[in-house]
Amino acid sequence: MGLLDILAADPLLLAVATAVLGLLVGSFLNVVILRLPVMMERDWQAQCAELTGAPPPEGEAVSLVHPGSRCPACGHAIRPWDNIPLLGWLLLRGRCRDCGARISARYPLIEAVTALLSVVVILHFGATPAGLAALVLTWLLIALTVIDLDHQLLPDSLTLPGLWLGLLLSVGGVFVAPATAIVGAAAGYLTLWLVYHGFRLLTGKEGMGHGDFKLLALLGAWLGWSQLPLVILLSSLVGALVGVGMILGLGRHRDQPIPFGPYLAAAGWIALLWGEPLIDAYLGFSGLR
Repeated sequence: MGLLDILAADPLLLAVATAVLGLLVGSFLNVVILRLPVMMERDWQAQCAELTGAPPPEGEAVSLVHPGSRCPACGHAIRPWDNIPLLGWLLLRGRCRDCGARISARYPLIEAVTALLSVVVILHFGATPAGLAALVLTWLLIALTVIDLDHQLLPDSLTLPGLWLGLLLSVGGVFVAPATAIVGAAAGYLTLWLVYHGFRLLTGKEGMGHGDFKLLALLGAWLGWSQLPLVILLSSLVGALVGVGMILGLGRHRDQPIPFGPYLAAAGWIALLWGEPLIDAYLGFSGLR
C-alpha cells in the first residue's frame, strides 16, 4: 500500500498531512509574492540599461532562493527555527528576535489561508491526480491574487506556465477534455480582450491589464469553456460590490484602479470545486433545465 493509499483511507490523516504541506507551501508563496515583482523590476531595469547604454542597476542580486530570509527592519538573518511556518511567528509574538520590530501578520495569514484552502481542496477531490492538480492551481491563484493586490501585476512567469499546465492536464482528462480546454483558453483570453478594447473605444481609457486576459485563459484551460460564464459572472459581481463598498465606505475615488485578478482567481477557485452544482442550481432556478 502506497502513501497515497494510506492517506486516502484516513480522511483525518489526509487533512492533517495536507495542512502541514499547505503551511510549507504558504511559506514559499510568501517568498514568491515578495521577491518575484522585485526580480521582474530588476530585470526590466537591466534591459533598459542595456538598450540605453546606462550602467546596470546596483544592488544585491535577488532570486527565490537568495538571499536567505531576513528581518526587513534590521537585516538580521532569520533563524531556521524562527522560520517555521505559522508557529515561528506565533512563538516570536510577531516580532523580530534581534531588534524587536514587528513582523507583518500577513506572512502567517498567507500560510494559514494556503493550508486551509489546501485542506478544502484535498477533501473535495481526495488523494487523486485531480486533487494534486487542484492543489497546484490553488497555490498558483493565491500567489497571483496577492501579487495583483500589491502591484496590480499578474506575472507571465506564473500565468503562462499555469495555462500550459491546464492544457497538458486535459490530455489525460483530469478536469476536462482537450478540445474543451483549448476552446476555454482561447475564449477566456478573447472575452476579456474584447471587453478591454470595447471599453477603450468607448471611454478612451484602459479598463484592465493584459494579465487579466491571460488569467482567464488559464482558468479556461483548467475548467473548460462552459465554466467561463460562471467565472465572469462571479468575479464581476464581487468586484462591483467591493468597488462600490470601497467608494462609499472608504472614500476611494471612482477613477482609482482596482485589480481584477483577485476576483477572477476567487471565482475560478469556486468554479473548480463547485462549478457544476452552481450552474445546475442556476439553470434549475431559472427554469432553463
